[in-house]
Amino acid sequence: MRVLVPVKYVPDIQADRRFGEDGRVVRTLSEGTLNELDEVAVEAALRVVEGIAGTAREEHEVVALTVGPQDADLALRKAYQLGVDRAIRVTDDRIAGSDYFSTAAVLASAVRYVDGQTPVDAVITGMAALDSLGSVIPALLAAELDWPQLLLARSLKIEGGSAAIERELDGVTESLTAELPAVVSVTDHIAAPRYPNFSSIIAARTKPIDSLCVDDLDIDPALVGDTAARTSVTRAAPRPEKEPVIIHIDKGDGGQALADFLIARGLV
Repeated sequence: MRVLVPVKYVPDIQADRRFGEDGRVVRTLSEGTLNELDEVAVEAALRVVEGIAGTAREEHEVVALTVGPQDADLALRKAYQLGVDRAIRVTDDRIAGSDYFSTAAVLASAVRYVDGQTPVDAVITGMAALDSLGSVIPALLAAELDWPQLLLARSLKIEGGSAAIERELDGVTESLTAELPAVVSVTDHIAAPRYPNFSSIIAARTKPIDSLCVDDLDIDPALVGDTAARTSVTRAAPRPEKEPVIIHIDKGDGGQALADFLIARGLV
């Protein structure tokens, strides 16, 4: 069993974020990290291979894959800490500025690259990247690969050449199955990521990271990058400052003060 997990290097969500003059997110304002929801996907993949009865863990492989600059190695190192067996980074200046569609095409090409060496049984992704919250990459990736897609899984079981999930949609529980290979996205309810131990943290510092570029993949360079993007940022402004907190000590006029506050803001 070989499971590939796309992961993303994202800015710290607690740090200030902004767009640059080129309309792209400035990713150098603070040190980035592994997307938290991708940690959940790594955990789900590890549980899949660990739960296969009758075979040793060494006979299976979980591969972390990212598309990004060399700084994205930080995300892959964190994935190594969590327990993945191999890490791959696709880095190429021609990819910079790619939209969701182009990113999915690059990921699909990388999956096919790995699959050409050793067959990939499943791709497990997080439900979204916290820097953009687009939540469309899993579906686009499945379309690019022409694989079945099982999205927003709260539980996942892979056995006998098929994957089965349960998911919650608007109060309805759905049970879905698909033949492998398939793309599965998981929610943060499926499992809590494990805490890496000290030896895993130390070992992750020196584990190899394979690097690929567009020329290594079966993809037309004209289909990636900002020139191929179907969307663009035309305008951006800093978020407004929060209004100062108003504390009113009620001396019998609290009701009137509340009414004045609501009226002044057009809320009544």
